[in-house]
Amino acid sequence: MTAATPWPPALAGTPAIAVIEQAIARQRLSHSLLLHGDDHETLVAIALAIADRLLYPPNLPPTTARFAPEQHPDCFALRPAGKMRQISADATRALINKVQISPAVAPRKVAILHEVDRMNQSAANIFLKTLEEPPANTTLLLLTTRPYALLPTIRSRVLHFRFPAIATAVAAAGWTPWLEDYQAWLDRLATAGATDKAAIADRVFTLYGLVARFGAVLDAATTEEWKRQKEKLPPDLDDDEQVAIETGIANGLRSRLFAEIEHATRAFALPRLRAGDEPTRRSLTGAVDQLEKDVRLLRVNLNESAALEDFLLSSLRLWTRRA
Repeated sequence: MTAATPWPPALAGTPAIAVIEQAIARQRLSHSLLLHGDDHETLVAIALAIADRLLYPPNLPPTTARFAPEQHPDCFALRPAGKMRQISADATRALINKVQISPAVAPRKVAILHEVDRMNQSAANIFLKTLEEPPANTTLLLLTTRPYALLPTIRSRVLHFRFPAIATAVAAAGWTPWLEDYQAWLDRLATAGATDKAAIADRVFTLYGLVARFGAVLDAATTEEWKRQKEKLPPDLDDDEQVAIETGIANGLRSRLFAEIEHATRAFALPRLRAGDEPTRRSLTGAVDQLEKDVRLLRVNLNESAALEDFLLSSLRLWTRRA
């Protein structure tokens, strides 16, 4: 039998992982776990590692064939569907019906509920009944980056584990040059300002060039990540589920790109802050506050290009205020 699905390297050996490993080894793992944190991809990696260990306990014969958890007949998934990315009551009932039957080949069943905060009210109430009377030999893994959005009655019936995001840079074509050009733009604003027509035109044209290029980078990164993820997905996903997954990938990448813009802004300002530049401190504080505001608006469906444009226009005012 091949090796178990590994834990994310940055989290292997951490207290939370150690507790889960010990509970699995002692066959004392809770029937329902809430895995939450800032990065859904990290939570998925942890859920798959847990599922693999539950589906393939150490006492199985060494010749036992090992399937990837996503392909295992006793591992089920529930995902948001459609452009609205909701988990419906019908989809929840279908999952419950699957986990009610006996395992096909493994000693137990595992259900992974992706973005469980996307359940509508009816689905959440239906699922709550399953938590109150969990099926035998079944482990439910609930994944969310928004635990506060769950019903309190659901939160109270699951064992909570919080995991930090794994800090990995976005390796998208054109992204590193974008960040370099953004920092060069900030340098021109902070050093030379925009005091004549030529300078103003340069700063504004650069701003809208950054907005256009950001959209192209995000689209290309989403396409590449979707190709990679699609290879690992079960073949029986319907169109609505695929649309929801692709939308989720785009939203996740978008959030990471905006986080890296904040890091690039801080990195640009750091040498000036160390030199005791007080105007830089004020500009940086204002820029970060504005970026956080625009990111919050993204979560209520503001277009990413509009959010970035708003941030850059605010930056134009903030950084040239010193000139």
